[in-house]
Amino acid sequence: MRKIATLASLAARSAWNRRFTLLLVTLSISLSTILLVGIERVRGQVRAGFVQAISGTDLVVGARGSHIQLILYAVFHMGGATNNMGWDSAQAIMARPEVAWAVPLSMGDSHRGYPVVATTNDFFTRFRYRSDASLRMAEGREFADIFEVVLGSEVASRLGYSDGSEITLTHGGDVRGIEHSDKPFLVVGVLAPTGSPVDRSLYINLESMEAIHVDWRGGAPIRGFSVAKDQVRRFDLRPKAITAMLLGLKDRRSVFALQREIQSSKTEALSAVLPGVALDQLWGLIGGWERVLVLVSLMVTFTGLAGLSSTILAGLGERRRELAILRSTGASPLDIVLLMAMEGFFLTLAGIMLGLLILGILVAALAPWILDSYGIALGLSPPTAMEWLIILGILALGVLTSLIPAFRAYFLSLSDGLSPTT
Repeated sequence: MRKIATLASLAARSAWNRRFTLLLVTLSISLSTILLVGIERVRGQVRAGFVQAISGTDLVVGARGSHIQLILYAVFHMGGATNNMGWDSAQAIMARPEVAWAVPLSMGDSHRGYPVVATTNDFFTRFRYRSDASLRMAEGREFADIFEVVLGSEVASRLGYSDGSEITLTHGGDVRGIEHSDKPFLVVGVLAPTGSPVDRSLYINLESMEAIHVDWRGGAPIRGFSVAKDQVRRFDLRPKAITAMLLGLKDRRSVFALQREIQSSKTEALSAVLPGVALDQLWGLIGGWERVLVLVSLMVTFTGLAGLSSTILAGLGERRRELAILRSTGASPLDIVLLMAMEGFFLTLAGIMLGLLILGILVAALAPWILDSYGIALGLSPPTAMEWLIILGILALGVLTSLIPAFRAYFLSLSDGLSPTT
């Protein structure tokens, strides 16, 4: 143990004498650590944010069709439904004894490219994301009247809206569609950032969706017929159909039985999807990019470790007399190998610690901007099991890489003795 402590002290002093050269190697290893651990953290958060874009919901119900397509438009508000489900069917499902709560969704319109979602106030209390996080208002309140709208955080920040702004909706998802300019909406609230599709949507009452279409038929305004904004309340604004519905059950053990009953219903062709299963399948289709990022970061890591090995090898010529003196004081060739390996260990460890420190500072400083700009929720937290494996892997590779110059020093110490060639 005393010999190891002595060799460790010698390795630290030797490294300090060459600190400026080795500092560059340490920075290279720290950059590798930042890339590998940072990419793993971002990858984990992106996957968690994607798979947990909706949580606490047991079933997503919509018209019969592809399960992935149903999740795309019900959860991510992308694309559109080929068919809607009838309001009568939706009410019948809501009334089932297994159902604890239900949130209907009706989509189709947009505002400057962002989807408009018609729902009920239950959406703001029942919707969950990232395990069990609930929605909260950054400013204003929930909608309480027909022509009131609540904005996702990205919509508000990108378009410069706030509580009290007035906007008009566009029929359909195309920005070139016909605007409902005669029926403007008042912004009454803005949701806090969530890092989920909620940030990129606008929310109105179910009756609001009917109100702006009372003078429309077949996807177009009725020629020669127009209903003023203050006259729409005279019409029946109960929805006739909705796009999808989110269900929460009293007992999750009944989810598969209810799913079978809904999908085998003879009154209407419906699909009932377990969101977690469908999101995992969807991630498997689109998650290949993460492997490319990991490959790039691994290449950077190997480059940094190769720099460590080449730097130590390049300095061996200057250190041959130092090694010969160590041999004369009783150090064995194996002690020389251990000394060089310790030097590589300390350099790699220093690079890893510096990289983790810089990564922590970057995460703390940039997390709010990353959430607002890219919807990725990052935060300071202890390394995950995978991140620990990456850290230990870098450390092990650093030690293994340093063995190359260590064995070179071993053979030099055997051949040089006290008279190394210079």
